[in-house]
Amino acid sequence: MANENKEEDNTQEFSESLKFSDLGLSPEVLEGVSRAGYETPSPIQAKAIPILLRGENLLGTAQTGTGKTAAFTLPLLSRLDFNKNETSMLVLSPTRELAVQVAEAVQHFAVAMQHVHIVPVYGGQDIGVQFRALKRTPQIIVATPGRLIDHLERGSINLSHIQAVVLDEADEMLDMGFMEDVEKILSKIPETAQRGLFSATMPVSVKKIIDHHLGNYSEACIAAKTATVDKVRQRYLTVHSEQKMEALARVLEGEPYDGVLIFVRTKQETSEIAERLEARGFNAAPLSGDLAQAMRERTVNRLKTGKIDVVVATDVAARGLDVDRISHVINYDIPYDTESYVHRIGRTARAGREGNAILFITPRERRMLKMIERATRKPIEPMEIPSGDQISEHRVSAFKQKILDTIEKGGLEEFRNLVESLAEEKEFTPLDIAAAVTLLAQAGQPLFPEMKDISAIPDREDRRSKFNGREDSFGVGERSRAPRKENDNGIEEGFSRYYMGVGRFQHVSPRDIVGAIAGESGISSSEIGRIKLFDRFSTVELPQDIAPEILHILEEMQVRGNPSRFRLMTDDKPLPEESSGSSHFGSKRREGGRPFRDRPFSERGDRPFHKTRRFGRH
Repeated sequence: MANENKEEDNTQEFSESLKFSDLGLSPEVLEGVSRAGYETPSPIQAKAIPILLRGENLLGTAQTGTGKTAAFTLPLLSRLDFNKNETSMLVLSPTRELAVQVAEAVQHFAVAMQHVHIVPVYGGQDIGVQFRALKRTPQIIVATPGRLIDHLERGSINLSHIQAVVLDEADEMLDMGFMEDVEKILSKIPETAQRGLFSATMPVSVKKIIDHHLGNYSEACIAAKTATVDKVRQRYLTVHSEQKMEALARVLEGEPYDGVLIFVRTKQETSEIAERLEARGFNAAPLSGDLAQAMRERTVNRLKTGKIDVVVATDVAARGLDVDRISHVINYDIPYDTESYVHRIGRTARAGREGNAILFITPRERRMLKMIERATRKPIEPMEIPSGDQISEHRVSAFKQKILDTIEKGGLEEFRNLVESLAEEKEFTPLDIAAAVTLLAQAGQPLFPEMKDISAIPDREDRRSKFNGREDSFGVGERSRAPRKENDNGIEEGFSRYYMGVGRFQHVSPRDIVGAIAGESGISSSEIGRIKLFDRFSTVELPQDIAPEILHILEEMQVRGNPSRFRLMTDDKPLPEESSGSSHFGSKRREGGRPFRDRPFSERGDRPFHKTRRFGRH
């Protein structure tokens, strides 16, 4: 059908001062946006969101990685009436990886929406797992065309109540040969359903879908204008989430730099990471939207004048930042879209200087790396995490220079006399005394540190696959640790026993408990002791030296969607099962807690998702 209601390109002009709160999104969705770390909409989001909120069909044209997922997810979550017994929203994606990525994004944005259940459906996963998830009738399905057709033929998915359907990356989907499947799927969608189609290019196949199925539509078009900075050397570091802080510290020690700008996603992370860097001896400060203007200007001036060398910032806080001495931009968190990446790395290589951009990516973010390379039309070099020997060489070199600078300044006569006096009294050589002084002067930074190869630490999925314990009892016998030595209460020496208010009745297995604890707290799975599973509760042994903040995280975690009710047990034996049906304590919910069921689909076996808690960092 001809387009009778085409949106002019300049109807919704993009403005850097525009906020998500200006676009008419629902309070629940705005809360999800805030928790996910978004602050201002990208150009495609600013244009597409008002159109979809009005209930109009939309043709969106923009390059991959410009924020299209949020452009359709946010308005549809705000506008649709989700019935717990109907599937109301369908997103079609060309690949398994994109389907998982989109499902995770929808999950994050819907965090404050009760009873909204999202299921990704794609080929390559056991269809039995999907059958079990679909029995709950998810309100939102994100699917690849081939597997969706399979479910339609089996009767496990019903599209008769769909209120909105989105074709994401339509050109890529049709290039992969899904035209017939897409046509078949769209023919089963109610005519009253709202339709959205996003495509980076407009081949004949996409135009055919537009003509036959999009009806009257408005258009949001963003011209491709992403370009990279030629004088910036771009590198990436593959690092697992739990390794990021250690990797960051090593990069800062191993790289010669002048000023460094580190980008993170949330305001909370700016303070947390700056504090952790300061604790490691780096001169760092946070820069976020929470800072008063005067404090922000003070931080920027301190960076300009060299009073601080490292600033940890969000995208919004760093907008307009122009400091010539920034030699390195480090993307501690990968940006949500390619335009943000280009804006970030543009903060270095100023005033004709060379610049460096380092991108941290986790294994499951590799697709975003490829998107950035395509958008910037320039490959990003891989780099290795600096080794212990490299760090040692850097520290020794800096220490030598510090000594030479001190000698050149002079004024050492009294100290020279002190060394000579000590050598005569104790019959030590000046070399022995100098070595002892060097040892004392390390100040918590050993000149010859012993550092493990963190690049060899397996990902969480790899770690979980190593656990083959029985369903009722999971002990250290399955792991390569020292033989178990128990105290009088049957607890391993050096460990404490903790109670968890989940058990067989909640369909919890030892693997679920190990995955939750390791995933939420960062405790290595090899440090988790014996787990005993009962009908209504479980016990787990953990090292006695766990920090209070880690224990607090464990109190707030969930296991398979159930509150852990985690607490330290008394010295008594585990409580009888008959007395464990109710919670033994009340737990204050932690702001920013990341429940196990809120972890990405790719990290939790694609179990059904049901919203009851907020998403945050772990």
